[in-house]
Amino acid sequence: MDHILKYYNQFDEWGRLDREPIEFLVNLHYITKYLPPHGHILDNGAGPGKYAMELAKRGYDMSLTDLTPRLVEVAYEKAKDFELLNQFKAFKAADARNLDLFEDEQFDASLMLGPLYHLQEKQDRNQAVKELYRVTKSGGVVFAAFMTRTRHLTTSLLYPQHWKPNDNIHDISTFMETGIFNHSDEGRFTGAYYFKIDEIQPFMESHGFESIQLIASSSIAGSFQSEQFDYWRTRGDDEFREVMEVIYKEAGNPYILGMSSHLLYIGRRK
Repeated sequence: MDHILKYYNQFDEWGRLDREPIEFLVNLHYITKYLPPHGHILDNGAGPGKYAMELAKRGYDMSLTDLTPRLVEVAYEKAKDFELLNQFKAFKAADARNLDLFEDEQFDASLMLGPLYHLQEKQDRNQAVKELYRVTKSGGVVFAAFMTRTRHLTTSLLYPQHWKPNDNIHDISTFMETGIFNHSDEGRFTGAYYFKIDEIQPFMESHGFESIQLIASSSIAGSFQSEQFDYWRTRGDDEFREVMEVIYKEAGNPYILGMSSHLLYIGRRK
């Protein structure tokens, strides 16, 4: 885990979601759609807390965890800056595989939008989801993020020099078999695990969750640049809202799951 901690200690995750706003907006749209009207929410593997801040603004009580202590500190400072500290019950450095600091069925709903990217061993992925199940109340909704082999295959073929060792067909084939990716270049995204799309729902269901929906976080707009958004904004607020509604709706289209950099699983604890 040291190489993962090193990466996130220097990476601007808050800025990434600003630079790639569609992922954040689509996820937030579906999270708020399925959350209960009020309650205590866990943001597990929250990074600097961008989702947690938005939910706190909406009146939810929040507890925030992340593996990287620096990011927990950043989240605390963000909450302070936004005058949201009173909405937070906890800011804790914690491993998603061990949430002993929380009681059984403590949360009305739970987010886990990062840890499953970086658990390369099956038993570790199983343990993280078991902990998610344990701390969420019966009937509570969970949101878990995944990255897929299909999308990373596309990315590797498009930009092989940026995704070494996936710059040759042998290593790409090995990646497609294992889902494991360790970047050859220092300081790049690494220590990753990518799921097969058709394994995501069975995986979560095997741990006691009832699947509600699997969405493409980038929807149909993952390749949009600022010029595309600027154009639709010039059409007026009403038309821009309609465009965003199309983007939100299409995120649930199962035929585009493979083109999205991130997927959001939505399920309910049985």
